[in-house]
Amino acid sequence: MSRYVLDASIAIKWFAPEIYSDVARRLLASNHTFLVPDFFFAEVTNVLWKRVRRGEDTAENAKQTLADLNAVPVEIYLSQPLMPLALDIALQSDRAVYDSLYLALAISQKCEMVTADEKFYNALQNTVYVNHLLWVENI
Repeated sequence: MSRYVLDASIAIKWFAPEIYSDVARRLLASNHTFLVPDFFFAEVTNVLWKRVRRGEDTAENAKQTLADLNAVPVEIYLSQPLMPLALDIALQSDRAVYDSLYLALAISQKCEMVTADEKFYNALQNTVYVNHLLWVENI
């Protein structure tokens, strides 16, 4: 069984029809262990709120999606101990610390981070951190 850090870009695809949703759902249906930083649920819930605000989804569906997400077994890790590495990643890649925390978790747990965030993925391609990063289609 493989262990993967998942970012919000993957989790939202489990429940919302977006590009790469089919691949993300296959990952969910597989026998993997998922790791997330402690702010993962806040980030996904914020995306759900934005989708409702933009008229892409209903409040009821967003609430159901959150309930469904809460049923997915994940290992939750504190983000505070990951901050020094996340800051290094953010400084080197010019990407947000929030996104960099997912990668810091993957590095600290000696596994890969799966993402569908193309800007983040591309920004890390020429860094030492790329070995811990996996594009959603390459699962």
